[in-house]
Amino acid sequence: MNFTNSITKHITKLVGTLKNEDELQEVLKRKFTKREYKTFIAFEEGKDIDEIKTLLKEEDTKEVEKNLPNCY
Repeated sequence: MNFTNSITKHITKLVGTLKNEDELQEVLKRKFTKREYKTFIAFEEGKDIDEIKTLLKEEDTKEVEKNLPNCY
């Protein structure tokens, strides 16, 4: 994925230059929550809303299952 192109699409006026691809990815991971980062990536990859909802729902289900006690 080209982070530079994805980010510049959302910037009206860019002052200066952006960092390289690896640094941009690290900045996005730090600034976004895990859920926001996955949503941003999915939108930029052209996935539709239903696919993104499914992706996030699976993540929520896994998180809940991970936090359940092992008494069942």
